[in-house]
Amino acid sequence: MLKLPPYLSLLCMIVGVAWLLLLPLESYSRRTYISENALLPGQVHTYFGGSEQNVFRAYRHELDDLRDKDNYAFNNRLETILQGQGIKVGRQNYTYHSAGEAYTGENVYGILQAPRGDATEAIVLVAAWKGVEDHLNCNGVALALTLARYFKRWSLWSKDIIIVVPPESKTGTQAWVDAYHDAHDSNKVAPLPLKSGALQGAIAIDYTSEQRFEGLHIIYDGTNGQLPNLDLINSIVNVASGQMGIQTAIQDMKHHTDRYPDRLRTMLRGMLNQGLGMSAGPHSSFIPYHVDSVTLQPYGEGWHDEMAMGRVIEGTFRSLNNLLEHLHQSFFFYLLMHRDRFVSIGTYLPSAMLLSASFTIMAIFLWMKSGQTSSRVSGRSSASAVMKRAAGTDKPNDNITSTSQAAERDLFLPLGIVAGCQAASLLPLFIFNNLPTTV
Repeated sequence: MLKLPPYLSLLCMIVGVAWLLLLPLESYSRRTYISENALLPGQVHTYFGGSEQNVFRAYRHELDDLRDKDNYAFNNRLETILQGQGIKVGRQNYTYHSAGEAYTGENVYGILQAPRGDATEAIVLVAAWKGVEDHLNCNGVALALTLARYFKRWSLWSKDIIIVVPPESKTGTQAWVDAYHDAHDSNKVAPLPLKSGALQGAIAIDYTSEQRFEGLHIIYDGTNGQLPNLDLINSIVNVASGQMGIQTAIQDMKHHTDRYPDRLRTMLRGMLNQGLGMSAGPHSSFIPYHVDSVTLQPYGEGWHDEMAMGRVIEGTFRSLNNLLEHLHQSFFFYLLMHRDRFVSIGTYLPSAMLLSASFTIMAIFLWMKSGQTSSRVSGRSSASAVMKRAAGTDKPNDNITSTSQAAERDLFLPLGIVAGCQAASLLPLFIFNNLPTTV
């Protein structure tokens, strides 16, 4: 029996990897679908456009004059614009240290109160002054201001709409979300002067380019491998592709052929990002608080303009506005291999379990083997065997058998090694938390 575990472990590993490689095939993956029927994505006519483009250009012109201004001068102008639209405005200062660097800034945000709501639920629109790649997000902020002015004129909203403009896409958003849920350090992050209800969803705009775009890149990876509800991604794809004719991409696969190699590459990229657990954009700060969110990032050179992207956001907000409860019916554990194909946890989990079983089997095998010692003993007594061997009269194979005896194992040494490794892990954890990101 002790000869079997190594081969069984190898078999589990081979089958697990083979199972993983089969997932991109048509027979093992499924087409995406909307589980929450109340969303009704793409079922409404969007009216954003026309004269709103002139408003966008006006805001864009004002923001161009603020490129060289500091954070506070920029927020002063944004506060004036939002208050002029009849939106309540709040500001929040924050100063905290992370990765060996100090982050200081001020967030500005406005709350558009729903005419048909009671301030118990809200949807968030985030447009950071600096995008994910640290470029100025002038088009994104201008589009958010234009949408805020446009949304203010409609009386169909049943949920409040919060417009958040942090100075940086990740640090400012994290400070705002922590303070919104009262999970902040009051000595480093100021509380929010204004609040609304429970956040039902969030959309972040990362529109740093100044040209017409080809498609929308949907960034959905959250911190620590958490993912938003799949219905949110499916709704955006439905609105963008089905209603607006805008192609969408995920995992930076902007020219996906929907064939096996591209599907496998997309799936592996998603697994890698989940394993690393790093923040991918402003949306990543919301997901730990069970707020489904994504970041929309235009890419390429095409014929779609900012009005098309505004209609995508309008259609998505109209869908989220229809929700009677938090998104919960669709999947939270999934692997996307194309914008229209995915595998759920029930399909890919056996592969992970087989790979884990291979390590478990070998661990049990080595533990059992370490508790046994092999000795060669003849059919006669060991004393007589020794005397005959010394006299030279013992034959090489004179009724000799191999027996296993239980060995006493000292647990102090292995437990001490494990405890020492766990304690030593605090050193790299401290170094990585205090090492500057530029190193």
